[in-house]
Amino acid sequence: MVEEGQQPGGSLQTEAPNRDVAPPAEAPPVANRVDAPETDAALLLNQAQQALAAIDETTPELPPGTKPFELKNFVGTPASADSATLELMQDVPLDLKIELGRTHMQLEDVLQLKKGAVVTLDKLAGDPVDIYVNGRLIARGEVLVLNDNFCVRVTELIVGNSAVA
Repeated sequence: MVEEGQQPGGSLQTEAPNRDVAPPAEAPPVANRVDAPETDAALLLNQAQQALAAIDETTPELPPGTKPFELKNFVGTPASADSATLELMQDVPLDLKIELGRTHMQLEDVLQLKKGAVVTLDKLAGDPVDIYVNGRLIARGEVLVLNDNFCVRVTELIVGNSAVA
């Protein structure tokens, strides 16, 4: 039987220490190791706590001519019922359209229309007309003649989602 370090011939072999080989390097600190996530999280938590503590510290005196920032109160005055009248809407442009009815015509027929031509619509006389403001159906009414002028009497207001045409 051959023991460790013994040659098969029976003589013991001793090795001379090699002085050129550096001793094994120590393991890097645990905080720098990538394979230590618990320690990395603890390090990050410690850094965050230090940053928060630095925020809470009082700052030294400001340089001459400067003052700390103050957030101003941006609360406006409440609307007054006296000033909130219809006069506020006088200069707002609105596109008002009263639709008496609709028809489909060929372009050729439209080009042949002359003054006094009669166009047949899909509504009968006396049917309610649709009133649109900025393209949105807001009401229905009936056509009247008053002092030789046509006018519309509003008979129904359209509210909510049914107003979308």
